[in-house]
Amino acid sequence: MASHRRPKQPSRARVSVFTMTAAAAVALTSQAAHADPQPSKKDVKEKVDKLYEDAESATEKYNGVKEKHGKLQKQVENLQDSVARGQEDLNKMRDNLGSMATAQYRSGGIDPSVQLFLSSDPDNYLDRASAMDQLSSKQAEALKKIQSKQRALAQQRKEASGKLKDLSSTRKELAEKKSKIQGKLSEAQSLLNSIGAKERQKMEAKQKRADRNSSERVDLGNDASSSQRAAAALAAAKGKIGSPYVWGATGPSSFDCSGLTSWAYQQAGVSLPRTSQAQANAGTRISSQSQLKPGDLVFFYSDLHHVGFYAGNGQVLHAPKPGAGVRFESMGNMPFQFGARVG
Repeated sequence: MASHRRPKQPSRARVSVFTMTAAAAVALTSQAAHADPQPSKKDVKEKVDKLYEDAESATEKYNGVKEKHGKLQKQVENLQDSVARGQEDLNKMRDNLGSMATAQYRSGGIDPSVQLFLSSDPDNYLDRASAMDQLSSKQAEALKKIQSKQRALAQQRKEASGKLKDLSSTRKELAEKKSKIQGKLSEAQSLLNSIGAKERQKMEAKQKRADRNSSERVDLGNDASSSQRAAAALAAAKGKIGSPYVWGATGPSSFDCSGLTSWAYQQAGVSLPRTSQAQANAGTRISSQSQLKPGDLVFFYSDLHHVGFYAGNGQVLHAPKPGAGVRFESMGNMPFQFGARVG
């Protein structure tokens, strides 16, 4: 006799497990379908290079504000010293005036001219009367000097107060620009971390080879510098090949782009402004690349945020970017704007 027993139904727990498993599978499939692809090494390099370029542009702005801050700091210190010395002078002038007033007070009660006339030595009356008139004149002159000194001190205090406000403003601006630079560099580092240690090491090794090859294989031609100072500055910069790029650095062991050029020209006895934009106004401008001589400054990008030395034969010697050392590089790797002949 055939059995007509009903098939056993799955338990509620088993149904729940099946449902969860299926849902998880669907979710994983959906995530896999919509997941962003891992960025390629080429994409990462392009993005990192752009971030480094942005960071360098921000660095030059930071350098400009820092230079302004330094000048303001010096002006404030000079004003404060001047006010302190002026206050000492004013105190002495007041003391002298007080001494004169005390002397007059002690002779008070009788008119000074009558007192002189009744003195035991009438023969000296005229001389002593003249001395009394001179004393009054000195007193008036002292009062004028005190008033003038007070006005000068008030003006200096007002000027110092204004400079202090400017100083506070530039401190805030420096902090903002520093934060922006660090943000760009952190973003670049995060991108580099995303490609894995092996790929990152390959990129770093390639960078080191580029730094090394720039000094070993470069052909600079035989052009002479336009002056002894330009030649000396270029020679000083060559002595720093391999030194690391560090934003805001002015040597002697690390540099940013304008830090290298200003340091090298300083070794040649020429003082340059701190930033690439300000250095662009130094010396004689040279529009054509064909007219450049070794030691001339060369400027890149439309906002002039990068500067280096023309080294000869179409090569620039510069501090290129974070992660790279001072090196030679083809001028064609960056958008050249113009040159400047200094010294």
